[in-house]
Amino acid sequence: MIDNAPAFVHARLKVFLAAAHHLSFTQAGEELHITTGAVSQQIKSLEDWLGVKLFRRLPRRLELTDEGQRLQVAAQPAYASIDLAIGRLRGGALSGVVRMRSVPSFLATWLVPRLPLLMQRHPAIELQLEAEDSTRSLRDGEFDLAIDLNDGAYPGFQSTPLVEEDIFPVCAPELLQGRPALTRPEHLAHYPLLHDMTAWRGSQPYAEWERYLKAVGAPQVDVRRGYMFNRNHITIQAAMAGMGVAIARRRLTTNEIASGKLLAPFGTQAVPTGKRYCLVYPAGALDDRRVQAVHDWIVEQALTA
Repeated sequence: MIDNAPAFVHARLKVFLAAAHHLSFTQAGEELHITTGAVSQQIKSLEDWLGVKLFRRLPRRLELTDEGQRLQVAAQPAYASIDLAIGRLRGGALSGVVRMRSVPSFLATWLVPRLPLLMQRHPAIELQLEAEDSTRSLRDGEFDLAIDLNDGAYPGFQSTPLVEEDIFPVCAPELLQGRPALTRPEHLAHYPLLHDMTAWRGSQPYAEWERYLKAVGAPQVDVRRGYMFNRNHITIQAAMAGMGVAIARRRLTTNEIASGKLLAPFGTQAVPTGKRYCLVYPAGALDDRRVQAVHDWIVEQALTA
C-alpha cells in the first residue's frame, strides 16, 4: 500500500504525460528538468501501481500501449484544465493575434458556434482563422494552432488529443416518405447515398460508407453511387435537404439530431473511425500565453462536447 496515493499518482501522471507527449523519456526529462533515469523509474512505479504497461519499449523508440493511449486521452484534458485555472489566478489580460487553422467542417460546425465564449473570456485576443482540409500537409510557420482529424501522429509537431470521432448514417425524416422501409443497413440499397470526398487523408470517397457497412455486417451493399461533396458539413446540409443518406460524424451532428432535422435510421450506435480531433502546434508555441490560452479554452470545450 502506498501512503498518500493521490499525491503519488499526481506526480507520476505529470511525468507520464510528458513522456507520452514526446514518446521519449529523454525529452520528457529535459522538459521536466529531471534525468532520463528518473523518468523511467517514475513511469515504472506508475505502471506497477496501475498493474498495466503504459509504454512499449522498442529499440530506439517508445510506443503507447492501448492502456497508455486511454490514460493520455483521459488525463491530458484534466491537466490542461488545471493549467487554465492557474492561468486565471495569475491574471493579466492577454491581447494580440493567434493564427489558427482547422479542418473546415469542425471549424464551421463545432468551433465557430463556441467562439463567442472565447471572446467573452479573452476579448483582446484576435483569431486569424483558416479552413484547411486534413489532406493539406501541416507546415511549420503557417499557424500557431491547428485542429486536425487524423490518427494523432504529427511528426515534427506537438499535439493534444481532443475527442475521438465515430460515424453512423443520418437522413432527413422526409426522405423516408413514400420509400421502402429503412430499418436495416441492407435497405440502403434502395436509397441515394451522400459522400464526403475529403473524409480521410489518402482514402477513397466511399471509405466512410465502406467502413461503416463492414463494421455492421452489411459489406455487400453497393456504396459506389450517389452524390459527392468536398466538405462534410455540406454533405450533412444535403442530407437535411432530403437528398439522401449521409455518414455523420457524431461530434458534428448533435444539434441537428436533437432538433429533429436529421434522424439516425439505425440508431446512434456508432462505428469508431480510429481517428481523433487533435490540436497540433509547433514546438514552443505554448510558450506564448495567448496561444496557451486559446489552446486551453479549446481543450476545456472538448471536455463538454
